[in-house]
Amino acid sequence: MSNTYSVLGMSCGGCASSVTKAIQDAAPGAVVEVNLDAKSISVDGADEATVKQAVEGAGFEFAGAA
Repeated sequence: MSNTYSVLGMSCGGCASSVTKAIQDAAPGAVVEVNLDAKSISVDGADEATVKQAVEGAGFEFAGAA
């Protein structure tokens, strides 16, 4: 099941790649889809706490469920 979260500070493909890599490093096998326009991510295969820690570790602001 996929969950969608708001991530503040993402503005380019590099940002999207950084967030995706951080989540996949924290939860191998997780599927991440980034929507830069909506500043959101959809994640399947990782719980909210793991996603939050990964996003913040990559230097972005995790703003919770979208």
